Amino acid sequence: MSEQLQHVHLNDTHVALGAKMVPFAGFNMPVLYTNLIEEHICVRQQVGVFDVSHMGEFYLKGERALDLIQYVCSNDASKLVDGKVQYSCLPNDQGGIVDDLLVYRVKENEYMLVVNASNIEKDWNWISSHNSFGVEMTNQSDEYSLFAVQGPKAILALQKLTGVDLSSMPYYSFKIGQMAGIDEVIISNTGYTGAGGFEIYVKNEQALAMWNAIFEAGSEFGIKPIGLGARDTLRTEMGYCLYGHDIDDTTSPIEAGLSWITSFNKNFIASDIHAKIKAEGAKKKLVGFEMIDRGIPRQHYPIVNEAGEYIGEVTSGTQSPNLSKGIGMGYVKTEYAKVGTEIYVQIRDKSLKAVVVKMPFI
Repeated sequence: MSEQLQHVHLNDTHVALGAKMVPFAGFNMPVLYTNLIEEHICVRQQVGVFDVSHMGEFYLKGERALDLIQYVCSNDASKLVDGKVQYSCLPNDQGGIVDDLLVYRVKENEYMLVVNASNIEKDWNWISSHNSFGVEMTNQSDEYSLFAVQGPKAILALQKLTGVDLSSMPYYSFKIGQMAGIDEVIISNTGYTGAGGFEIYVKNEQALAMWNAIFEAGSEFGIKPIGLGARDTLRTEMGYCLYGHDIDDTTSPIEAGLSWITSFNKNFIASDIHAKIKAEGAKKKLVGFEMIDRGIPRQHYPIVNEAGEYIGEVTSGTQSPNLSKGIGMGYVKTEYAKVGTEIYVQIRDKSLKAVVVKMPFI
């Protein structure tokens, strides 16, 4: 029995804009409005808006909120000050990853965690099950809309709508202020495209007003609504991990190249397992590769060596709009992970040549 698809608050707006809607992470989501290449280039060169209101938001409050976050997250959240954001992951107890997430320090003893849509219930249950710290937890995922306004012109469009000085906000920081006449908007200098820009959290009641204001402010810069299709090609060009593809319950952050969000100066769930992987060296590693032969790599395609022996598999792959060639990410045995190593991707019974490259791809 399939569960009923959830709708983001502006579902009807996307339908009216002619978006192609598809099921994604339990939600009915816009995957495309016009043309994938057009939408991708719009974000890289101008400004585009993604409705990513399907993401989850949890609030953690209390004197021991930081203790709980430090225990369930791999990164060191004690480094956060008010108004700063940190990328982290929730390790499971087998050495894999429950989810990756963003940790926002709102103020002392108050944090917002932003989690992947497909994992809202799973993450909530996981964190709750480890809350022996008396932390007050509220799941506000259904109350917020989230718009990712991305691209080099994003700052010019959004600055018209707020008195908050966006140019003075460092990457991975946020402010709570007025935007488009709406109070208490979370304005975050984060994103998943590598094109720069901001993520705007607003309560559902004000979502349509905010959406319209953003498009009006961005009209002179060629602003467009952008679907999840371009979000995927944009993040792949940057080598950003996608949960369920490049990281999951079976992959260690060390194997995924996420040692930088894994802090061993504190105790966290299964930290001993990850420390052992780091000390002994990972047996497999996530690499980026570019196709030499023509072909588009896709998730689960086998990766083999010159002799045709299986050495790993593709986790993400696409035709890069910026490079006009196939690019991908995948886990390979560590001896094949060095930049410049030739590998082969099996696409429709053919072994097509590729080369391991340093990420990001552009």
